[in-house]
Amino acid sequence: MRNATNPATLIFDGDCGFCTSAARHFEKRSFVPLTITPWQRTNLEKVGLTDAQAREQVYLFRDGELFGGHECFAELMRIQGDPFHRLVARTMRAPGIRVLSAAGYRFVARNRHRLPGGTPACEMPTE
Repeated sequence: MRNATNPATLIFDGDCGFCTSAARHFEKRSFVPLTITPWQRTNLEKVGLTDAQAREQVYLFRDGELFGGHECFAELMRIQGDPFHRLVARTMRAPGIRVLSAAGYRFVARNRHRLPGGTPACEMPTE
């Protein structure tokens, strides 16, 4: 089992006000040491990411593992150490719920420019 107190790094879109606010929220309230870093100022190669991947979703790097999108948030919940957040993490990863969790993440990511703190810079690139 991974040590719940090992530090983690949250890699997010620093050009997005909504993403920056969310990252700061987690940084302030995290039970474990959490470093937040915009992908634009991160050595992505060091953690095995490309610019294109970093533009697509948020990532949590911890203990040599990379968690992206909804899995990033599930892992953030899991490492908080209290029973409530661990239950949220297990629920997010449960069969059937995992699909909904992923869809919810994608919906928020696509619409983050419409959320509080969002700006046109937050809009996801169209393919």
